Amino acid sequence: MEEKEMNEVFTMPKIGDPAPEFKATTTQGEINFPADYNGKWSILFSHPADFTPVCTSEFMTFASMEDKFNELNCELIGLSIDGLYSHIAWLRTIKEKIEYKGMKDVEVTFPLIEDIKMDVAKKYGMIQPNEDDTKAVRAVFYVDPKGIIRTIIYYPLSLGRNFDELYRVLVALQTADEHGVATPADWRPGDDVIVPTAGSCGTAKERMESREDMHCYDWFFCTKKLDEDKVWKSIKKK
Repeated sequence: MEEKEMNEVFTMPKIGDPAPEFKATTTQGEINFPADYNGKWSILFSHPADFTPVCTSEFMTFASMEDKFNELNCELIGLSIDGLYSHIAWLRTIKEKIEYKGMKDVEVTFPLIEDIKMDVAKKYGMIQPNEDDTKAVRAVFYVDPKGIIRTIIYYPLSLGRNFDELYRVLVALQTADEHGVATPADWRPGDDVIVPTAGSCGTAKERMESREDMHCYDWFFCTKKLDEDKVWKSIKKK
């Protein structure tokens, strides 16, 4: 029995897997994930506990950036191993009492999942016993409009997330999908993108000769320009 429970704790979906399904109570009512988000991107993320300082700074930042994520057809869903009334009280405290880095009167309107029994946390491998066996680590799952997990990022309890990077990842994923490209290290909209590798040197040479907008450093490494305006027009909601 103990071995089975441990296996459940460490169960974790992989990139490219369908997002594990669940129904849950949240601060915004019941949700059925990922079915309720069909046709949209979503970011499902966990935090260790309500009424903790790092988590408070993160929720204020997520809430302040929510419109930016929504513009990219992306919804936010939070989770911790706390009850609904704890969630509500904590979010009320954030709005009424906390001012941080110029953020104040911050209202969190995206759903925060109640997960007292750790059902969702275990499905998503958010419990890391060597870190803490009663709190979720700071996990982030990007789920695309078809319900497929596209990116997974994990942080320990002590480390607050980099929200510029969380937003950049979403922009890069959508840009890659829309334009059939890959994005290089530290890519930002307006930077050159990676053209998919050719199947052979001969094919690469033909492509180099026929594509004036493409620059090849070698047969396996070709880039092209992709204007920033074109990126935003292709991924932002109309």
